[in-house]
Amino acid sequence: MLVKTFGAAVHGIHATIVTIEVNVSRGIRFLLVGLPDNAVKESQQRIISALQVNNIEFPRHQVVINMAPADIRKEGSAYDLPLAIGILAASKTIKSDELDQYLIMGELSLDGTLQPVKGMLPIAIKAREEGFKGMIVPKQNAREAAVVNNISIYGAETIKEVLDFLNGDITIEPTIVDTRQEFMEQIGLFESDFADVRGQESVKRAIEVAAAGGHNLIMVGPPGAGKSMMAQRIPSILPPLSLHEALETTKIHSVAGKMGTNISLLAQRPFRNPHHTISDVALVGGGTFPQPGEISLAHNGVLFLDELPEFKRSVLEVLRQPLEERKICISRAKFAIEYPASFMLVASMNPCPCGYHNHPDRECVCSPGAIQKYLGRISGPLLDRIDIQIEIVPVPFDKLAGSAQPEPSSAIRERVMKARYIQENRFKETRGIYCNAQMSSKLLRQYAQPDASGSALLKNAMQRLNLSARAYDRILKVSRTIADLEGSDKVLGHHIAEAINYRNLDRDGWGG
Repeated sequence: MLVKTFGAAVHGIHATIVTIEVNVSRGIRFLLVGLPDNAVKESQQRIISALQVNNIEFPRHQVVINMAPADIRKEGSAYDLPLAIGILAASKTIKSDELDQYLIMGELSLDGTLQPVKGMLPIAIKAREEGFKGMIVPKQNAREAAVVNNISIYGAETIKEVLDFLNGDITIEPTIVDTRQEFMEQIGLFESDFADVRGQESVKRAIEVAAAGGHNLIMVGPPGAGKSMMAQRIPSILPPLSLHEALETTKIHSVAGKMGTNISLLAQRPFRNPHHTISDVALVGGGTFPQPGEISLAHNGVLFLDELPEFKRSVLEVLRQPLEERKICISRAKFAIEYPASFMLVASMNPCPCGYHNHPDRECVCSPGAIQKYLGRISGPLLDRIDIQIEIVPVPFDKLAGSAQPEPSSAIRERVMKARYIQENRFKETRGIYCNAQMSSKLLRQYAQPDASGSALLKNAMQRLNLSARAYDRILKVSRTIADLEGSDKVLGHHIAEAINYRNLDRDGWGG
């Protein structure tokens, strides 16, 4: 008897429906075709054990299984459940009348327990698009899949439960998630707040400008000045994710297997903080079976690179293209996968190997050559792509011990959201542009032309600091954001002056 069940293969952050055709006939062989990898081929042993433990007989006939389309590689153990259900339906152990209405995914343990699988959200989105009535998935994945409305999600714990459900012996209540309510409940929950940071008002201002325009930022200062502390608090002042952004971000984390048990939706902007020993592939994504890297996991959020010069040069250089194009394409001989990578880059570094160059109280023990070599680990093209470069000095004792209450994140966030709202209205007719950092040269000429005093300041800075054309554009983008924070329609001289002041690493002799 020939029976079809349905699963899905995930490529990038999108899913493709896989039709599993099972034919049980005379013979004693087990044949699995359709470009399965080793993990899929090993499913036979898991299925046999799971059925035996649950007192269900594996058919003693020839079993031929085809996974179509045959030109797409099937990877992982997520096909265990649909394969097992197809085999049992073809051998008439369970009813097959309604199998074509369900998309089935799940990994089997040897005792028949269902284990969670990766990529359930894009699979659920594809199942709804293809018109399936429902999905049968492991219980741990049910809430993640239930984010997608207009499709019934049935979470099961064992294969026996799935068989009884398909035979009509038991009823499984579909999992229902009120996406909007859950999203709103989590949207304002932050562990860290700028109210904990004393002093550093100029740095807080630079971070506010960066958050308001989505600009990349680097902080340079001695150990203990508060670089990491402030970077960790940046998500608390960023505008909340829209529901569309939350779904897109959740989809990437789902594909990477980074969703926790019973988590349905990521409601806060991601903050990724990879260690400086990270490899190129771990940062940008890829591998034998391509997975999203840290830059994609930071999509719609913050990628924080602490101690930037300690990262391998090759790792930093691969950031250049994603910073410009806001996506990463991973190409292989037979396929290419594209992951979104629209993130805000925040980096920190010491000014020299010992960390105390330009320190007001402590003496630097590094030679000028050692300082230049240390700074030379970061290429000019990469620094050019960082809009705001700010120097940090340690907080004096009187500010640390003072009783003045620092401004909380909520107050800063309010100003950032007002500036972002101005930008949303400005770019509502321009597809793919949501903040000032994403403006093209054409949009800069349209929206960020400075007045006469600003033009003179900018001309002088270009000549004195020997800035590149890209740095010129970055200054205009930052000055447009500063004007938006003030509610000004025009870019004025003092906006340009503040933006130029954020190009610390371009100054002649810095670090010499």
